[in-house]
Amino acid sequence: MRLDLFLKKTCILAQRSAAREACDAGAVRVNGQPAKAAHTVKTGDRIALHLARRDLELCVLDVPAGNVAKRDAGRYVQILRDDLRDPRDSL
Repeated sequence: MRLDLFLKKTCILAQRSAAREACDAGAVRVNGQPAKAAHTVKTGDRIALHLARRDLELCVLDVPAGNVAKRDAGRYVQILRDDLRDPRDSL
């Protein structure tokens, strides 16, 4: 499954376009390497997101086959780190 689609389906980001934009901006890394939106996500991958208000690191537990209900989104990822940041810190 594509990275942008995975981030949307597992409710990490609300919109696929937001996931694509984050990838294009270099804010998403998979296994320590910058990743494009079309990167194929596999079980065991570590994804790090450096967003405006938070830094998030997660491990892919499983890749969904289809649509995912919000209540079930947590079964596909393990959150390793979730740090909220003040967006003014980057100025």
